Amino acid sequence: MASFAQFLGRKVTVQYRVGDVLLPASGTFAADSGRSIFLEQHVEQRGKRSYFRWEIPYQYIHRIEEAEETPEPPAAPKVTPSEPEVSHASAASAGPGLYSSSAASLLALPQRPKTV
Repeated sequence: MASFAQFLGRKVTVQYRVGDVLLPASGTFAADSGRSIFLEQHVEQRGKRSYFRWEIPYQYIHRIEEAEETPEPPAAPKVTPSEPEVSHASAASAGPGLYSSSAASLLALPQRPKTV
């Protein structure tokens, strides 16, 4: 079997076979056990950082190549608004330029009749 240790620590794209379908996977090449490779991908969701790690056995790997480094865009700094915020009710009455008519109709829901 081939060894893929030269990709260790690098961003890679792997095409692997699942049944009759080829699926892509991309992430950081985390480990090579001699039978399988392990990819890792970091994700930030709702302010919490977590990661996915998965194993792809050698016999399922169709192609592996080093991914091009694309610089991540810097996080947008939080800017305080210079203008006062417009309330939703006044924005809905301002016309269809800000909200669609369906959104305006959602804001003006009729009250349900009270049941005894």
